[in-house]
Amino acid sequence: MTRRTLAVVSAGLGQPSSTRLLADQLATAARDELVRRGAEVEIRPVELREHAHDVVNHLLTGFPSAALREALDTVASADGLVAVTPIFNASYNGLFKSFFDVVEKDALADRPVLIGATGGTARHSLALEHAVRPMFAYLRAVVVPTAVFAAPEDWSGDGVEGALRARIRRAGGELAEQVDRRPTAPGPADPFALTTSFEDLLAGRDPA
Repeated sequence: MTRRTLAVVSAGLGQPSSTRLLADQLATAARDELVRRGAEVEIRPVELREHAHDVVNHLLTGFPSAALREALDTVASADGLVAVTPIFNASYNGLFKSFFDVVEKDALADRPVLIGATGGTARHSLALEHAVRPMFAYLRAVVVPTAVFAAPEDWSGDGVEGALRARIRRAGGELAEQVDRRPTAPGPADPFALTTSFEDLLAGRDPA
């Protein structure tokens, strides 16, 4: 059985958070489809509000804390990524952008990503296409076609079981399809790993 990991990044600032709720439901939909395809799936949540100070410190110093390093490695080593942000001023929030600013260069290249967002009105849904999707395209990630936006009215009445639920299932299926067609992610590179054997070092040879 193939083992897969899904990193789930949510940038909600409140507790409880509708952003985290949407991220969890998207991850569950992708996991369920991967399990149906015969994979064993581990979901690894990364709640950015827990790393807010460390992200700022990393931007200022260039050195991540141990907790932030673990979160960055979780994203870099995952087979697929679910990334959900609240929409502030017609774009992703600052915490969401700052976190991906400190993700290692090329860490998301060819990585399947499902994007989602929450906001106070459905009019903010266009931010997924004019702000969030271009950011991941710049990072050379493979963003699935369906992006999921949830406004307050989507969580009331039959919304979760209706149109929102259908979008979540469709987007989760698209992420699972992209993950399933790729080999297992190799994980983050070890910055301390030797690229030259001890024998070559002793002989003064450098293959590079």
